[in-house]
Amino acid sequence: MNATAVVLTTVIVYLLILFAISRWTTSKHSSNDTFFRGNRRSPWALVAFGMIGASVSGVTFVSVPGMVLTSSMTYLQVCLGFILGYWAVAFILLPVYYKLNLTTIYTYLGHRFGQHSYKTGSAFFLFSKLVGASVKFYVVCIILQQFVLSSLGVPFPVTVAAMVLLIWIYTRRGGIGTLVFTDTFQTVCLFAALLLIIWQAMDTMGLSLNEAVDKIASDERSQVFVWDNWKSPRYFWKQLLSGAFIVIVMTGLDQDMMQKNLTCRTLKDAQKNMCTYGVAFLPANLLFLALGILLAQWYTGVNGASTLPEGDQLLPAFVAKQGLPVLLLFTIGILAASFSSADSALTSLTTSFCVDICQEPDNEKLRKHVHLSMCMLFALVILTIHALNNQSLIDTIYLIVSYTYGPLLGLFAFGLYTRKAVTDRLVPYICLLSPFLCYAIDWLCQQQFNYHFGYELLMLNGLLTFIGLWLIREKTSKIIIKER
Repeated sequence: MNATAVVLTTVIVYLLILFAISRWTTSKHSSNDTFFRGNRRSPWALVAFGMIGASVSGVTFVSVPGMVLTSSMTYLQVCLGFILGYWAVAFILLPVYYKLNLTTIYTYLGHRFGQHSYKTGSAFFLFSKLVGASVKFYVVCIILQQFVLSSLGVPFPVTVAAMVLLIWIYTRRGGIGTLVFTDTFQTVCLFAALLLIIWQAMDTMGLSLNEAVDKIASDERSQVFVWDNWKSPRYFWKQLLSGAFIVIVMTGLDQDMMQKNLTCRTLKDAQKNMCTYGVAFLPANLLFLALGILLAQWYTGVNGASTLPEGDQLLPAFVAKQGLPVLLLFTIGILAASFSSADSALTSLTTSFCVDICQEPDNEKLRKHVHLSMCMLFALVILTIHALNNQSLIDTIYLIVSYTYGPLLGLFAFGLYTRKAVTDRLVPYICLLSPFLCYAIDWLCQQQFNYHFGYELLMLNGLLTFIGLWLIREKTSKIIIKER
């Protein structure tokens, strides 16, 4: 049996396990409450463990090891900030969500400001998540096409359609209730693959565990902290604060990430889940970065290469040179990372559209149609990106998506930390204007002061939205949150 057949068999077995888990966790009479909230019966420890894998997309699996080539291990500064952000989400946002018994977190904006704000928040999420998740899944589809399916003569559109169809099959009934369990399985596969790839790299270099740790620690790329240049995007305090706000926005204000938390039985369980998950994210990324240093040393030492592959190609290039065992591990890791992020994205998109846009949380027929439509739209966006075939386009899409979370930060911050009402009909204009102003300020700072905003751009975007909401505040102060 050749390598392609072995990898393909592994993929099929992996998918069959996902289908088995889906069947085991889903009853024949699953309701919308099961799909949207898992009937609020998920064990917090299971949710916490599964969310680690769900946060590691296929792009992260490929890209983070290569980050050491340009920024050493300074990404860990951001991960330290993540811990602060997860604590903020646990003790500031989760109590609000549980008090209101929310299915989608953007319902809060309707309680606090009104329907225009509610629709604006959910629309920003729908756009950001659909485009961002499509780009991530596109990269994974390309990798699987390159390593496995091209040799079988499978066209790329068929690859995309098949991958999305498989996600639809195992999530169509159980929704988030199923994902809590499939994410746990996929997290096990993800980190098993990562650890075994690290072991393979060590074995190829003839290193013991202690020797590998010493070589990583002594490498100049193992630098974590940057204290001496405040203009640098990797300056410690900027990275720490940015990491905290990234988590607050891209986890606490993201329906995709919060939907699993809202399946926990109680607020205390959800808080334990969030804090545990937040701390675990630091060693998880440390492993990816450590692998990157080992691979860089392997290329220049054992392999004798004069130049290193570009960042995103560091791990795939190593896999291509190592043969079948590492290729199998890489395939499993990519599958686990990509499926666990894409399936939750499609489930959250379906939930937000049904509850926020259509405002029909109990309509099961609508939910099934929306879920299928979201899968089709997801595949269409991926194929559009592939047809344009432009790497700079992907970078631009990521840039646009990063701007769209700032208005959500401003909306929720204004709602939580002021008692002011706003002119609700003007909120969409404020939220659309803020990213453009943010872009203009970034451009001006580069031109005039040679200062380039990094992750802190998110905070600036949120601040501009907050100021805009303050300018359209009403004279009367009122809180329109009502406990249900």
